[in-house]
Amino acid sequence: MPTARLSVVVTRRLPDAVETRLKELFDVDLRDPDTRMSREELADAMRRADVLVPTITDQIDAALIAQAGDRLKLIANYGAGVDHIDVATARQRGILVSNTPGVTTEDTADMVMALILAVTRRIPEGLAEMQAGTWAGWSPMAHLGGRLGGRRLGILGMGRIGQAVARRARAFGLQVHYHNRKRLRPEVEAEHEATYWESLDQMVARMDIVSVNCPHTPSTFHLMNARRLKLMKPTAVIVNTSRGEVIDENALTRGLRAGEIAGAGLDVYEHGTEVNPRLRELPNVVLLPHMGSATIEGRVEMGEKVIINIKTFADGHRPPDQVVPGML
Repeated sequence: MPTARLSVVVTRRLPDAVETRLKELFDVDLRDPDTRMSREELADAMRRADVLVPTITDQIDAALIAQAGDRLKLIANYGAGVDHIDVATARQRGILVSNTPGVTTEDTADMVMALILAVTRRIPEGLAEMQAGTWAGWSPMAHLGGRLGGRRLGILGMGRIGQAVARRARAFGLQVHYHNRKRLRPEVEAEHEATYWESLDQMVARMDIVSVNCPHTPSTFHLMNARRLKLMKPTAVIVNTSRGEVIDENALTRGLRAGEIAGAGLDVYEHGTEVNPRLRELPNVVLLPHMGSATIEGRVEMGEKVIINIKTFADGHRPPDQVVPGML
């Protein structure tokens, strides 16, 4: 007799190619329209599915996992970050968690450079002027930004994305510096021509640009707090494409408004979609709607990883991208 197909619930719309393949392999319940599931809908999905495919917009905490049915055995997250999932509680309930690491490395690194250029060269201000039809012509002192070449870039978190940023930064003539939980091997440092700073405080105080590229964990929450933000040079800028919780957003807003920090480029926010309204008022801030991984190629590759994780699990093996509590 044929083996029963796994029941899979997907919480958001995914690229057509990914959804088509999911339908071919599993008994899949796709999300239509593409809206965020309510907590009640998530609980219902977790009671009736063998596999749940959530995204970063789904907060799967201990209380929600407690409502999961006995069928649920795998949470195959669509995305690399899993801080929205209580992995330890899931493990205690016998539910595995997998993710999609490494897929969006290059795309996110591209966005880091885009934000650095946008802030330092005042691109949004020029764009707004052109769209408003108020440009009166070239002037020697208009729209003056800063040259990237020769500036110091401090990368906070030198993992896959941080190193991809370093490769791009060197092409722009930036001096690469970094702070990381563990120092890179000498040959990797040499490859990136990167200078290691054991002290984050000392690095931050000497950089022209700070790029946040570390995950959100209990130890990185508000790593860039009010005290560290005050260490930055008043001519320095900060960009964040990682997790909003790493920066104290209120302290950053105060620093920007007071002229203690020259500018910021943000793709992520401490409270999700609830962006500090004062940030929107500042001309020296570039705000993007979490676009770092938003390429067709990247989103399809994420879906392919999800499918491999589910298929491997269905075949009785450990998903290749299983997340282990304590190893985040």
